[in-house]
Amino acid sequence: MSGRRQNSQLVLAFLGNGGGEAPEGTREGTEPSAAGRRDESPANNEQWIERVCERENCKRALARVRANRGSPGVDGMTVDELPGHLREHWPAIREQLVSGTYRPQAVRRVHIPKPSGGMRKLGIPTVLDRFVQQAVAQVLQQDWDRTFSEHSYGFRPGRSAHQAVAAAQQQMAAGRRWVVDLDLEKFLQLSSYCTPTDAGRPNRP
Repeated sequence: MSGRRQNSQLVLAFLGNGGGEAPEGTREGTEPSAAGRRDESPANNEQWIERVCERENCKRALARVRANRGSPGVDGMTVDELPGHLREHWPAIREQLVSGTYRPQAVRRVHIPKPSGGMRKLGIPTVLDRFVQQAVAQVLQQDWDRTFSEHSYGFRPGRSAHQAVAAAQQQMAAGRRWVVDLDLEKFLQLSSYCTPTDAGRPNRP
């Protein structure tokens, strides 16, 4: 496939659907499968990134980022400016993703007040990085979500807090009365003191 033809196909991935809804339907008209492009990519042993860059996956990711809105990152780019940026720069961005040279930009730090007092630190990635993250998450979710516990409800497609409450009510109706509440607020700080061979037993600083 010539470079001009390939770049044209890549740019077409972001033309024609300016709305905020993810497209439905078949995958006809998309780029060839990862197996068919094995000779075109240096990342032959990581074909999942090819799935990340496929046309329909990227269109869904773009629609999701635009629907979520959100503030600009450190570069000042808004979600409304993202489609135009992708039309112009997608071939280069895709090449960076496939070759493993893509590097996210710095995260913009903001502070918002907590209801209980104090300030919560938030990091706002650029809209381009949010797009890439969403495209990656969609592919990983397809492969991994079905392996998760049936009792897990948080941040999973097709699941909600209402379902979690209903499951808890079923447990209560079955006679169970104990509830274990785990707060993972300090988990990452604790794990930094753990050795790789003795995870779970923190070292003393």
